[in-house]
Amino acid sequence: MNRRSLLALPLVAAFPATLRAQDYSPDLSTVIDEAGRLDPLKAVMVARGGEVLAERGYRGHRVDGSTNIKSASKAVISALVGIAIERGVLDGVDQTIAPILKADLPADPDPRIHDITIGHLLSMRAGLGRTSGPNYGRWVSSRNWVRAALAMPFDDEPGGRMLYSTGSTHLLSAILTRLTGRTTLELARDWLEPVEDFRITAWERDPQGIYLGGNQMAMSTRSLAAFGRLYRDGGRAGGEQVVPEAWIAESWTPRTRSVWSGDGYGYGWFLREIGGHDMRYAWGYGGQMLYIAPALDLVIAMTSEENNPSARTGYRDALHRLAGAIAQAVETV
Repeated sequence: MNRRSLLALPLVAAFPATLRAQDYSPDLSTVIDEAGRLDPLKAVMVARGGEVLAERGYRGHRVDGSTNIKSASKAVISALVGIAIERGVLDGVDQTIAPILKADLPADPDPRIHDITIGHLLSMRAGLGRTSGPNYGRWVSSRNWVRAALAMPFDDEPGGRMLYSTGSTHLLSAILTRLTGRTTLELARDWLEPVEDFRITAWERDPQGIYLGGNQMAMSTRSLAAFGRLYRDGGRAGGEQVVPEAWIAESWTPRTRSVWSGDGYGYGWFLREIGGHDMRYAWGYGGQMLYIAPALDLVIAMTSEENNPSARTGYRDALHRLAGAIAQAVETV
């Protein structure tokens, strides 16, 4: 298939997962133009090193427009946990959560609840039943989201298989709030303040006023890219070590694997090869994506219309292919 026929196809087919750079290596501006064929896509920003290589909004959207980044915010929660450990707020990933959340434990809890650790919550291996997917609506309709998450029946042992659940990251938000006496939004604005262009513009709270850990967080594509640059730069921003470099390595170490995609999962980050490069990515419902390719010193942020699924429709895979095409275009420069 030649370049002309590839460009005539929708982006979903134009950048198949098996395509290699030597087969089709368009320049970056062509790839960014082609990306506009993806109707849900709102904006893309590409940065390498200290340079912004491309930024584009589609259909009236801008890179500085606010978007609900959904579960991509789980990577932000992970960063706050890493900082909290460094500052001594938390003892470490092996610290058990039951003593911190004692007031919200079920009256007669399953004994396994005392085995759940900070690391289990970060890696989605708490063993508790999921509050995401079909259970999400019922969970956020409850009067106390922390208690409801802790009251879920065990579907596996703590440290077992991955059970993707926003309840797990919300428990982390509650833990940070309890131990610091400050809201998670205050912590994010304080601890991540040195990160230029990083702004959280809106964030949902539970009935007790705890900010929803791992969902319903709004920021711009530019802000999402700024957070990605923080991780790409080893946790340094504004001349400060904001996130411990060792925590980034820990977060990007695979702890489990998604049963749906087969991708590895660390602490708030998915891991897979895209476009011939190892990438770490944060993913939110609808197609809110943050990709980091360390070998290329590359950050790619994408925001999309947030009200439609992206996994079962194939749209998320199209965004993976777009990220791969961007990486291939950057690699050939």
